[in-house]
Amino acid sequence: MASKDEIRCFVVGDLQTNCYAYVCDGECLVIDPGASGAQIAEALSDVRVVRIVATHRHLDHVGGIRALVEATGVPWCIGHLDADDAPRAVEISSHMFEDRPDVSNPPTPDGVLHEGDVVELGTARFKVIETPGHTPGGIVLLGEGTAEGVAFVGDTLFAGSCGRTDLAGGSWEQMSRTLERLAQVIPPNTTILSGHGPATTMEHELGTNPYLQPGAWRPSHGEA
Repeated sequence: MASKDEIRCFVVGDLQTNCYAYVCDGECLVIDPGASGAQIAEALSDVRVVRIVATHRHLDHVGGIRALVEATGVPWCIGHLDADDAPRAVEISSHMFEDRPDVSNPPTPDGVLHEGDVVELGTARFKVIETPGHTPGGIVLLGEGTAEGVAFVGDTLFAGSCGRTDLAGGSWEQMSRTLERLAQVIPPNTTILSGHGPATTMEHELGTNPYLQPGAWRPSHGEA
């Protein structure tokens, strides 16, 4: 990541979701505003929010989108296979408790993302990698340009673990293939920014994460 670019993190909601703001040349991409959308907008009043991206459809990641859109007027997008269900996040994510007035179903997405699409923000670019397993339409944003060296991975990969696959739309078979692929396409020196918990590096996960070891695939409840 270039020195002029900045990543801000807000830990929001009952499930302690990491909402990220990537700032480049005064413009801002918000990733996974899971709760407190109005407060996130206020915290970003010094930059110009231009787009919102959700890594997947779960309420703890999309529950603040409506309030953030209302505060900023910007478009939002999500992986194409999660787009139809995202506006019903409250109903399909009933396992999550978000007792907040600004947590609600997001509006219909303004756009959808597919494998290989690129989200641009000034001199920063983010290549979309489809990562089914936690949800059918989960995505990873792999940084390029001045964003090279970072990846926003949502609930697909965590420090020492991976996303759970026992929720509606989850699939361990898909998750295992996704993790095997990420081990090949994300450079080792990449900083991994997950939907929950601390940041890590791909190099560290390749050496220590049991779910990234060849031949280690096995069913698990995972996390988040």
